[in-house]
Amino acid sequence: MVASGPAKQHGVAQVFSGVAPIESEEVGAVETTLAPSISGKTLDVDGGMQSFLPQGSAEYPVPTAEESSTLRRVAGSIPIASYVLCVAELAERASYFGASTVFSNFMEFPLPDKETATGAVRKGDTEGHAGALNKGLQFATAFQLLFTFLAYVFPILGAWIADVKLGRFKTIMLGVILGGVAHVIMIGGAAPAVLRAGRGVAPFLVSLFLLAIGAGIFKPNVAPLLIDQYQHQHAYVKTLPSSPTGEKVIVDPERTIQRILLIFYAMINIGSFFAIATTYTEKYIGFWVSFLLPGIVYFLLPILLLIIYKRLVQRQPNEESGSQLTNFLKIAWTAFRRNRGAVWRKDFWDAAKPATLAERGVYVGWTDRAVVDVQRTFAATVVFLYFPIYNINDGGIGAVSSNQGASMTNHGTPNDLLNNLNPVVIIAFTPILTYGLYPLLAHYNIRFGPIRRMTFGFLLAAVSGIIGAIVQWRVYVTSPCGYNASTCADLVAADAVSVSPLSIWWQFPNIALGAISELFCNVTAYEMAYVRAPPQLKSVVMAMFLFTNALSNALGEILVPAIIDPHLVWVWAGPAIALFAQTAVFYFRHRKLDDEIYMLEQNPTGAPLGAPHAAVNVTEAENEKTEAGP
Repeated sequence: MVASGPAKQHGVAQVFSGVAPIESEEVGAVETTLAPSISGKTLDVDGGMQSFLPQGSAEYPVPTAEESSTLRRVAGSIPIASYVLCVAELAERASYFGASTVFSNFMEFPLPDKETATGAVRKGDTEGHAGALNKGLQFATAFQLLFTFLAYVFPILGAWIADVKLGRFKTIMLGVILGGVAHVIMIGGAAPAVLRAGRGVAPFLVSLFLLAIGAGIFKPNVAPLLIDQYQHQHAYVKTLPSSPTGEKVIVDPERTIQRILLIFYAMINIGSFFAIATTYTEKYIGFWVSFLLPGIVYFLLPILLLIIYKRLVQRQPNEESGSQLTNFLKIAWTAFRRNRGAVWRKDFWDAAKPATLAERGVYVGWTDRAVVDVQRTFAATVVFLYFPIYNINDGGIGAVSSNQGASMTNHGTPNDLLNNLNPVVIIAFTPILTYGLYPLLAHYNIRFGPIRRMTFGFLLAAVSGIIGAIVQWRVYVTSPCGYNASTCADLVAADAVSVSPLSIWWQFPNIALGAISELFCNVTAYEMAYVRAPPQLKSVVMAMFLFTNALSNALGEILVPAIIDPHLVWVWAGPAIALFAQTAVFYFRHRKLDDEIYMLEQNPTGAPLGAPHAAVNVTEAENEKTEAGP
């Protein structure tokens, strides 16, 4: 079959690399052309490659060009193992957020009652807040940011261990063990006897670092393992058995993976919902209970993982993956150096191709297809660079949200409760998007691609930041201490009112919009990290996305000196204004990605980045295989 459109003009390698735009009516032609070369095989899972079910067979027919443009697209069935992994993620996130949500109060404020030394408020003190270490706002913010920074730096190590040494499952178990040790130390360090003696700092910081490392090693491997369980990596035509007319539909991997990850993200936030319980236990019982409850949930996690171990589709570790990652970095550096940093050049990646280098007397061990894989990966990961500014708008920087709540009238509500209603909103809106908005848009053939989704999410987060700034301004205006609202309790008499009459529930619009934005931004980024990465680099690319959270916290650390009265209005407003400007740049620079194939075809032979392998090339006369190696 003769290729037309972008495949004819640019070549299939360029189409799949993301260089060439793809019109929707031409996708079917490209897929049909490639089907004989790449379908009908299951790649070797034990060899470290992605597993695929047969495509283009009688059971899973590839849609024709006409079917691609006329048939309704639906999500496929989700494997049971994927649901169980979602529950495992729920348990891990319940422990992570359940414990970390009370870190700010534990570090910032003094013990309300030194006799009981639990950190809980005195009986009847509904307007008070829990505390333990009395280290102040800047200390609490700095270590809260450091904790999150480490939790999102260590995914890079976790991804490398999984791909090269242990495999995803064993690496996940390693993270679970470290987290378990952290919980034990944290519970012991919050015991009343320890806090009363003023010795709570050391055990808390040790447990904080261990929990961050354990979570970082666990996190980058769950989502790839989850999606690995769904083995239909290509669209196929199916006749609905429930349809009286025998309706044919296209089972679309985009919609399936989107649904899997929405459920996954909902489970993350059901786990996060556990933080609401710990905010009440810290205030009315004590910190040792707030750390014990997440620990109990966490200790059930290894049992759940071991139960499903034998049912998982697993990608085994591959020592060659280490050299593949090395080649990945070498290719990127070679292209950057040869172009003298001119990353905007259209032929940027050509400079790293073996043929181009050979003309200059330089011979390398990678292939043209390896360069295409790196190019494709960067096309996905470049959008992650927009997330650091987005992240500091979602809920504010460090402890500013709980600090704001502590300056408002709460009527018995913990000052850090509202920030923990984020998962409630996400849980409520997930089914609306999964079974309402997205199917409705698909029914009317309205393309709401990943870039449009993230743009909309960025705008919601920017608006939420502006709302946070307005609320902070009103707190300053109405506080008895004016623009010293954060330390008002230290400036007035013990029995005097030290908070703004503004209700703490005015924080909810800020929290709600930020939460909804995550469904459009974070979920979409998870999708792109998986579907646009080469098979051997999926965990690494996932870790690169998670690393943007570390960059957000590094940015927050830089801003710590400004997180003090009377500058807190701009701590909210500044990032929001920056996000508005960034969103405009993001959309106009990347909007064409919405017109490309969602799941770019994986390396059909499974050859690593550094080894020659067959590449598919479509010409006007015929389809043929050519060697892509040097």
